Amino acid sequence: MVTLQLRQLDVPPGKSLLHHDIGWADFEAILEELGHHRGTRIAYDCGLLEIMAPLPEHKYFKETLGDALKDIAETLNQAYESYGSATWRKQAEQAGLEPDNCFYFQNEALVRGKLTFDLNQDPPPDLALEIDITSKSLSRFPIYAKLGVLEIWRFEHGELNIYRLQSGEYIQASKSEIFPNLRIQELPRNTVICRKVQAGRPILNNAAKRWRGGWARQCRKVQAALETGEGFWHHGFRYIRCSKRPPQFLGRRLPHPPLDGRCG
Repeated sequence: MVTLQLRQLDVPPGKSLLHHDIGWADFEAILEELGHHRGTRIAYDCGLLEIMAPLPEHKYFKETLGDALKDIAETLNQAYESYGSATWRKQAEQAGLEPDNCFYFQNEALVRGKLTFDLNQDPPPDLALEIDITSKSLSRFPIYAKLGVLEIWRFEHGELNIYRLQSGEYIQASKSEIFPNLRIQELPRNTVICRKVQAGRPILNNAAKRWRGGWARQCRKVQAALETGEGFWHHGFRYIRCSKRPPQFLGRRLPHPPLDGRCG
């Protein structure tokens, strides 16, 4: 029998290799042999190991959306930690994978400054980013569920969809729990991620900043109005304070806002 070292295997871009009947000890040994500085990504679920090599455009969208997500958080003064395509694994669930990017928001304070993780003790990332160019990340969703990642942003064919973990399964959601005041699905269209790829990164970044800046100003306006107990109109929506809940906005679509822009 011929034995090949993993580093001798060449996975073409856009392709993947599947290995069956891989035990947990072998999985960890494979991760050690592959090392951290590589262009492939792995996913492991109960003995099935996938080694995938992304296409160049996969990396482009990964970085563009990842940068946009970071800028949104910074614009809104929201603390976060980003761990890129770090390997996340949990032996008790026989599961492990490497996302395109991952972030801590709600649990940022618990992992601030950490460089090593044990998901038996540490919380999993609050959000994972998946870019689908040739492979479907939906098959990876059960692995994310085992790891306990609460929110996934999935980008495919120019569309950005949000999935939330509910009762062990991911359900498509209309908004992000991390950025509830933003229409995240509009990000690819408003940053012109797909339509202006040829325009160059400066133009793309400027478009993204304009979109993020507009929403950041809206969020600050909403918060200021709610803190003072006032309401106002914005883009045809009425924002009011709800006395039974913490300050937040309730969007109510009404036909004709008053001329002064305030609620009656």
